[in-house]
Amino acid sequence: MKQLRAQIIYRLQLRESWIIFFILGIIMMTFPFLHIFNKPTLIFGVPLLFLYFTAGWIISIIVICLFVIADRDETGSNDEKNEP
Repeated sequence: MKQLRAQIIYRLQLRESWIIFFILGIIMMTFPFLHIFNKPTLIFGVPLLFLYFTAGWIISIIVICLFVIADRDETGSNDEKNEP
């Protein structure tokens, strides 16, 4: 029973994390943040806004991979136990 409760709590936390990161991604694409990085500044010859988009894209891919791995580990361990 404790294991089932721990799994339910873990899944709820995972879903809440998905929602939080989704909202954070939306907020990072709003005008104030875009205005901050829309400067004529070059870093290593690359515009700052382009670096902002690229870094955000890479970070979002890493976060999604971590969520998928965490979910796969949780569901994968249960699937192996249920197989004959």
